[in-house]
Amino acid sequence: MKLRGLYAITDSQLLADGKLLPYVEAALDGGARLLQYRDKSDDDARRLREAEALRALCERYGATLIINDDAELAARLGVGVHLGQTDGSLSAARALLGRQAIVGATCHAQLELAEQAVREGASYIAFGRFFQSNTKPGAPAATLELLEQAHARFSQPIVAIGGVTLENAPELIARGASLVAVIHALFSASSAAEVAKRARAFSELFATP
Repeated sequence: MKLRGLYAITDSQLLADGKLLPYVEAALDGGARLLQYRDKSDDDARRLREAEALRALCERYGATLIINDDAELAARLGVGVHLGQTDGSLSAARALLGRQAIVGATCHAQLELAEQAVREGASYIAFGRFFQSNTKPGAPAATLELLEQAHARFSQPIVAIGGVTLENAPELIARGASLVAVIHALFSASSAAEVAKRARAFSELFATP
């Protein structure tokens, strides 16, 4: 499976009040290729229920579900996982989930972390933050030069994350991002129809070779 396109990431605040499933479905309808379920709460029963519903939606739209930071939940559902630098071992997640699963790794703005992740079996490497971000405020750390260097050095798909918008995404793609990970610029919409429209616009950025 070719990892390229819009990578939608859920946000429990933006998608509260019953918005999770309709907004995610709209993003998938608009062409999102990967969906990361990101929920930092410890309500395991709800997380399992929501993740199962998201998996069903992803299957319907031919997209791939990734669970943030929870390899056990990913294993239970037979889906992929995304691990930050403090979220446990990539190689252990790879062993648990099998060779076919997508295992993604946060590499911040360091090529060394990406090299380590690739050695441990990462399916894709994620760099960020590229721009001011609502989800993780603070000064951007990753540069377009870093993206070019990573693209030259690694054959794995590269994810750009952090403050990505329709305005700045084209440059990230031009410099080597295979996927743009979007939270706020996608899900802060006032309606599911608006989410679908935004997802379509992001997806069209990848339509040109």
